[in-house]
Amino acid sequence: MNPRRMLPLFLALAAGALATEPAAPARFFAAVAMTKAQKNSSTPADSGLYLRDEQGSWRHYGPRILGVASLAVHPENPDLVLIACADGVVRSADGGRTWRKTTGWEVADVRSLGFDRANPAQAYAATAWGPLRSTDRGATWQLAQQGLPKLYSQTVLADRAKSGRVLLGTEDGIYVSADAAQSWQRVASSPATTILRLAQSGADARLLLAGTQGRGAWLSHDGGRTWAATDPGSAPANLYAVALSPHDTGTMAGGWGAGVRVTADGGRTWTDRTAGLPVKHVFVLAFDPGVKGRLWASTFEEGTFYSDDLGRTWHDGGLYGAYGFDFTFVPPAR
Repeated sequence: MNPRRMLPLFLALAAGALATEPAAPARFFAAVAMTKAQKNSSTPADSGLYLRDEQGSWRHYGPRILGVASLAVHPENPDLVLIACADGVVRSADGGRTWRKTTGWEVADVRSLGFDRANPAQAYAATAWGPLRSTDRGATWQLAQQGLPKLYSQTVLADRAKSGRVLLGTEDGIYVSADAAQSWQRVASSPATTILRLAQSGADARLLLAGTQGRGAWLSHDGGRTWAATDPGSAPANLYAVALSPHDTGTMAGGWGAGVRVTADGGRTWTDRTAGLPVKHVFVLAFDPGVKGRLWASTFEEGTFYSDDLGRTWHDGGLYGAYGFDFTFVPPAR
């Protein structure tokens, strides 16, 4: 065959091979405290952040500090990492090689944080003493309390559909800000109780799920403007764990005390999927964005488990003895 005719064919085959090359998996972080398997040491060597490798093993990541509740990675710079912990916000700008605390002595009990994906210079944090905002990628922080009659907050969510719009879970329900956390207004239809967790769908930004203290799960179909209770089976429960599938709008999960509760029809019907787990206390749930249908659960002190069939069967995922606080999946750098 003429070599000149073979060149386009070779280039086409090469392009096809590149197009079908599997994407790198998301990095999977777990924030935990080893309360059941705590080791006596001068430093908290077995609690904090763990990173799961492709072989399924967990290794410690980040500084040796207690009370790590969550982390956030800058959406454009994977080397910029924020950690929420009992002593404030800790920041790394070099991929975790060095760390610096960026909040003052007056900031404590930081529960969750996140970047505004459309304007990633903006970052937000929920603390037991009120929310914070940053305009310089977490290098410095300011109080963000205007409009809040009660300050205690456990969960904050930057709306990925609109820059500057932020939802905050407080002990008085859900508050929303339209000006990057400079002021807040209460969402009238949200339950008047402590909001423990907020999640936004990766498939439809208008779909949000909230876990509450003593009021079960609440659902919004309009970006958090209105809320309604869902899943009567978990109505009196404290739902610290809620999750929404990133692949479709019909699949959700939530649990603690009531066990893992799953819906595949957008919240119309819910099913208990705790069978196969060692306890009914589940503090964290998350769908794996890289494995369609895979649901991860962190049980109280009995380890992490995953299911590929919406909780019908469960598999050991490691971290036995952990009291989980959060799961975070970080997509590979573009």
